Amino acid sequence: MAVGDAREHRVELFATILLAVAALATAWSTFQTGRWRGTQASNTGKSTAARVESSQASTRAGQLTQVDIATFVQWVDADVVGNRRLARFYRLRFRPAFRPAFDAWIATRPLANPSAPTSPFVMPQYRLSEARQSDRLSVLADEHLAAAARANEHADDYLLAVVLFASALFFAGISTKLRSLRQREVLLGVGWLIFLAGVGWLAATPVDL
Repeated sequence: MAVGDAREHRVELFATILLAVAALATAWSTFQTGRWRGTQASNTGKSTAARVESSQASTRAGQLTQVDIATFVQWVDADVVGNRRLARFYRLRFRPAFRPAFDAWIATRPLANPSAPTSPFVMPQYRLSEARQSDRLSVLADEHLAAAARANEHADDYLLAVVLFASALFFAGISTKLRSLRQREVLLGVGWLIFLAGVGWLAATPVDL
């Protein structure tokens, strides 16, 4: 086989191989772009749902705090005027979750002790499960939002890979249309370089299965 024929045969062979592997890589990158977009949408939806639930829990916590404040103020008014019966009436209607804080506050002797806490609401025993739930859901919403942002970045990375592999396909296809063997080799070489750059880019990009 003549030297020119051997070179032409190699060019055709490597062009065919590049067309095949670049097409597969393009399909894989397109698939991964779609997968990461789906992951992004899923995490965005979860973040929104968690944010809504956090807001609802926070609202509920505020409502319960208002209930505690209202009954506590009524108790204070009754206690100050010496109406023990009415004070006991309100005290028995404290929410179960409020009573530990109230009892701990009373134990500090607030009427006689000037350094006592100002109210049961500043006591460490005053805890609202709804407030803790709101905080937990808020953190969860932030985590899902961060995951959505990462998924968006990965999708963009795969989209760039699609562009690279499509460029490699272009150069491989053009190389088969030219008559000049030298030009065909140059374009094919450029195509392979772009393809390898795309492969290197994919190697550093996570896979979503």
